[in-house]
Amino acid sequence: MENWVIRKMTHEDNAAVAELIRSVFEELEIPKVGTAYADPHLDEMFEEYNKPKSAYYVVEFNTKVVGCCGIGPLVNESEDICELQKMYFLPETRGSGIGSAMMDICLMDARNFGFKKCYLETMSFMESAQKLYRKAGFNYLDQPMGNTGHSSCPVWMLKEL
Repeated sequence: MENWVIRKMTHEDNAAVAELIRSVFEELEIPKVGTAYADPHLDEMFEEYNKPKSAYYVVEFNTKVVGCCGIGPLVNESEDICELQKMYFLPETRGSGIGSAMMDICLMDARNFGFKKCYLETMSFMESAQKLYRKAGFNYLDQPMGNTGHSSCPVWMLKEL
């Protein structure tokens, strides 16, 4: 895709990001309970990531938000561990390299924030996403870390930064 831009999320993006995330959940039939869909701050992502050691990005294509991803501290875990959070893309963007580019930006932020490890959770049927994560150096874990509130996500991965 040409003409796509990765940029930090603004307050004006809140509705578009929430709509994008919810649409991906509907499309892929991802459980809504115990996942990001049920997060209380889904409609206020800018405010949630406008905190220390956190950042959230959107991919914009022809003025439309077509993808999103963020980085932030992993709750109830060591201060040097962050979490790659809420990485979602509309169908037309998948496989275009945007996800990899977005993840690279988030991981660079994580290093700059002083994190030493990055954790993520995903669904078992999201094989393309897992392939992307493995290619980026994430390894599978036997159990979850921290307290994300995402009890329906059965795949846990960690990367040394």
